[in-house]
Amino acid sequence: MEEMKLKANRRFYIVSEDILPEAVVKTAQVKEILAKGKADTINQAVDLVGISRSAFYKYRDGIFPFYQERKEKIVTINMILDHRSGVLSGVINAIASFNGNILTINQGLPLQGMANVTVSIESGQMEINIPELLNCLLATSGVLRVELVGQSI
Repeated sequence: MEEMKLKANRRFYIVSEDILPEAVVKTAQVKEILAKGKADTINQAVDLVGISRSAFYKYRDGIFPFYQERKEKIVTINMILDHRSGVLSGVINAIASFNGNILTINQGLPLQGMANVTVSIESGQMEINIPELLNCLLATSGVLRVELVGQSI
């Protein structure tokens, strides 16, 4: 119980990687390798980055990745599509052609020849802005309506 109190009261700082000791940086690299499945075991991961297991265990609970809020945004778009083969595939290809990363796709059952589809996209690496994407999707064959539902800031 005392250990939980200590962890709850820990303070965190954002520091530049270049001022951290090499073992701490390499520990973060090991955690990333394990999270991405590039190594199956801690032994394999520490061998890949060149630190000892003991150094990894010493620092592993104290180093966490910091994800900068660059221009990544999650955009949710609702569309009405013709219920015919290949329309959703065309939408997916259009999004991918501009480097949009699709996070979720929800499609309702088609009613009266139309299907309601909601797509969430990570737009940070996209080559066009959101209004241009909406216009491109609307111009895709079989897309009847496009509406921006929301986006993260």
